[in-house]
Amino acid sequence: MPAARDIALARKSSDRPDASQISRDVPNNGTKRLRIALFTGNYVHIRDGVSLTLNRLVRYLESHGHKVLVIAPTVEDAPIEPAGRFLPVHSIPLPLRPEYRFSLSFPWAARRQLEVFRPDLVHVATPDLLGIRALRWARSRSIPAVASFHTHFASYLKYYHLGAIEPVLWAYGRWFYNQFEEVYVPSPSLAHELQERRIEIPVRVWSRGIEADQFTPSKRSTAWRDARGFSAPVVTFVSRLVWEKGPELFAEVIERLERDGVPHSSMVVGDGPALGELRARLGRTVFTGHLDGDALATAYASSDVFLFPSTTETFGNVTLEAMASGLPAVCADATGSHSLVEDGVTGFLCPPGDVDYFYDAVAGLVRDKKRRTRLGAAARHAALSYDWENIMSRLVGYYEGVLRRHDRDAKHTVTEPEILA
Repeated sequence: MPAARDIALARKSSDRPDASQISRDVPNNGTKRLRIALFTGNYVHIRDGVSLTLNRLVRYLESHGHKVLVIAPTVEDAPIEPAGRFLPVHSIPLPLRPEYRFSLSFPWAARRQLEVFRPDLVHVATPDLLGIRALRWARSRSIPAVASFHTHFASYLKYYHLGAIEPVLWAYGRWFYNQFEEVYVPSPSLAHELQERRIEIPVRVWSRGIEADQFTPSKRSTAWRDARGFSAPVVTFVSRLVWEKGPELFAEVIERLERDGVPHSSMVVGDGPALGELRARLGRTVFTGHLDGDALATAYASSDVFLFPSTTETFGNVTLEAMASGLPAVCADATGSHSLVEDGVTGFLCPPGDVDYFYDAVAGLVRDKKRRTRLGAAARHAALSYDWENIMSRLVGYYEGVLRRHDRDAKHTVTEPEILA
């Protein structure tokens, strides 16, 4: 989208707020209404875990009386209707992954509207050029800035034969994230990894939640299974179909089940550049394409085993959805899944890339209905602890803590010369 059109969209989508919008008023419960500026590289142009989480966050904040201004790239006919006030900025497709966008500028029109908005806090969700400019803008005005870590970029490199630059990427990450007040990550395992990588600011867990009344075993449908020819236990993979999500290993496990004559069915839910090759390779597998809402919930609940070998997740939203649907999850013992799946209790954690280990775990569950049922019930019970209300309110608490520290430090900075005098 041309830069001029981005600026026009920004002017059209976000008019100058009135006096009531820029006041620092306080709701009846005594909690200060916050004004948050959210910068992200993905908000409306790809329907994935990052964009859905951030839109949910904005809806939560606004439903609790806070104000949010979102600054992010967009595309024509974006698949997501943005929550909150949205300012699009110019971007270009990323090399090798054109469905993702890279923001190149922070235009004057957006800066002006940000000045009028007068945020209390800047939240940066992507370590790109726009994120750097947002950080510099906040620091130049003594506005506290926090970051969230959503995509494990370093883990993607091996899939594009770029593993040699991983140290450079982590060096950039240290430089970038250590300039913020705090960084929020979706799992304890990722928090530990960032600390090992010498991210020295406070790293706090901001988990992800589940709609337990939508993703539920009650959505299981015999008619839905029959319509797709499923009579044996169904092994399911749900993801955007890109190679870094592990569909290669999924295919190897399914092929081995077929060679060994283990009665099963298989299903792939999702779309993406790997679809064509997977279809050609797995002739007996049902490919549903992209599903969401009740259709996705029915697909999960009508399955029997969830197989997700990805090692690139920072959390694993699909794993939590499968668990809430009553499925035992067989996942890579890697960042994200490691914090969700309890090995031998709610599913199995397998050494990353170990086809034999994944095969044994899946084949054992396919053959043993009682174990499958027991682990699936435990998975559902574990998933119920991921309540969105608690998770979002925890993040607001983090925001408020940052602002209190900032105010305290500002007062100290002002009064200190007087004390010395």
